[in-house]
Amino acid sequence: MVARLLGGAAIHLQAPPGGPLLAHPVKDIDLATRRGARTAVTDVLLAAGYVADQMFNALHGARRLLFYDQANSRKLDVFIGDFSMCHQIPIADRLDRERLTVPLAELLLTKLQIVKLTERDQRDIYSLLYHHPVTNGDGSGIEADFIAQVCARDWGLWRTTRATIEHCQANLGLYGLDGKAAEVIEERLTALWSRIEKEPKSSRWRLRSRVGDRMRWYDEPEENAEHA
Repeated sequence: MVARLLGGAAIHLQAPPGGPLLAHPVKDIDLATRRGARTAVTDVLLAAGYVADQMFNALHGARRLLFYDQANSRKLDVFIGDFSMCHQIPIADRLDRERLTVPLAELLLTKLQIVKLTERDQRDIYSLLYHHPVTNGDGSGIEADFIAQVCARDWGLWRTTRATIEHCQANLGLYGLDGKAAEVIEERLTALWSRIEKEPKSSRWRLRSRVGDRMRWYDEPEENAEHA
């Protein structure tokens, strides 16, 4: 079984020893694993003392599992195969690339896909972009080419990603960052969006773009199982 962290815990692990640029408490744990790992991951977590959410897991267990660490009042969310919240992100295909977390591109995408950003989400996006360069095709840093390819297949994800980047750019001055940090983040947000726009779009993307905002382009996450 292969499992990797995502969410706030992963962003902390991907930060320098001093922690993320804009740290916040991490209350819950998110994991990603591959299809077919449901039984193995359940056995490991139960043996570690976690309690399964029986109803949720019965309904959604093919793609998602919920567990609770009751002693620490902590929730653990397992995404199987894909990360599905407001949009679906292919998160399990490259789990071997990092030792503890999902790759940086997928980690950032799980934040860019959020329709209703919280302050915590914005902090995570700014921290990731400050600590890691936006790259293109060399397999290092935040791989803008990978993010662009995923967005080019899904107009809804592209639409939300555009709104998220614009929102983060507009709010950058609200976090008390020094000029250099804000400049780095702004430059990387701009570079990321430029790369997304340059990627040739699929026929499916182009067809959906004709409908635009007249039809809802995102899903509503389950109320009791929000991201960390």
